[in-house]
Amino acid sequence: MSEIAFRNVTKRYGATLAADDLTFTIRDNEFFCFFGPPLAGKTTILRLILGLETPDAGEILIDGRPVTHVPPAQRNVAMVFQNLALFPHMTAEENVRFPLVERRERPEVIAARLRDVAAKLHIGHILHKPPAQLSGGERQRVAIARALVRDPVAYLMDDPISALDARLREETRVELKRIQREAGRTLVYVTHDQEEAMSVADRMAILENGRIRQIGTPSEVYDRPASAYVARLLGAPMMNILPMTRTPQEAEAAGGAIRLPLLDLPSGAAQIGVRPENLRVLPWQGDGTPSRVADVEPLGGYTVVTLDAGAVPLRALLRGQPDIRIDSRVALRVDPGRAHFFGESGEALRLAPGGSA
Repeated sequence: MSEIAFRNVTKRYGATLAADDLTFTIRDNEFFCFFGPPLAGKTTILRLILGLETPDAGEILIDGRPVTHVPPAQRNVAMVFQNLALFPHMTAEENVRFPLVERRERPEVIAARLRDVAAKLHIGHILHKPPAQLSGGERQRVAIARALVRDPVAYLMDDPISALDARLREETRVELKRIQREAGRTLVYVTHDQEEAMSVADRMAILENGRIRQIGTPSEVYDRPASAYVARLLGAPMMNILPMTRTPQEAEAAGGAIRLPLLDLPSGAAQIGVRPENLRVLPWQGDGTPSRVADVEPLGGYTVVTLDAGAVPLRALLRGQPDIRIDSRVALRVDPGRAHFFGESGEALRLAPGGSA
């Protein structure tokens, strides 16, 4: 078992709340991702799990055992730090071998694990070099290898592949997912890259200012965000979130370019959220309020269209390369079943069965 649990954990740095009354459970053998902007508290959570920080309140458990005051060396958790923390006077091979040497593993065990992890991370050809002679991406892979070579109860990774180029980053995250699955170990992963978080996580936690705003699978968080804050964080381009006004018969947004019957709105809805892929852009036939095409970005398999409609610009994600010209007038349509609704404070609202105005 490699379950990790926080129970009402709080950590302060002066007046800053880095972890604000956190309660959550990371399941055994789960690839769990913490995602959020800088200073959201992601790294602090990893340091609390590892034991480099002690909470001001609350309790941390690993496999059901309280470890709040257990030293890091006795927690048997491996971590890849954001700054990598490689020993500059050692070669890459010596860095990778170091945790096993410290635990006095047999030489044949060390050699076998070194060969295995070097092959998985494609670093066999650089093992003889010291960190100063490696690129940023190579140093990052060596740091990951140093964690993987161990047999801990859990792996902690703090933005471990940010220095890699795009193609290698994609390959490495797929490899990390495979390694975690085959090793049967819990992996706790921190990233500021939403695509990375969505692609690797079994479940993810969205953080804001030391608080957890939502926990769920990537598809749950994307399809049913708990708030406008969560909705804006996931998706590229980000969700269009627009204020709504009401008339006796309908609600409108985007300067009247988007209109919905009141029956399709939950009670208390003040904002509508529309994913760019769910915003339909049609030729304007002279009815309703048109929008102006401000920009067109053809990206091969899809095209991003920026629209002027009211005070807030909108973005639509269209398949292929449609014939849409800058400055042309278009009509916008939204399926209420694919829209999201938020209250004045940003909380998500759901339409009651049968509809509710």
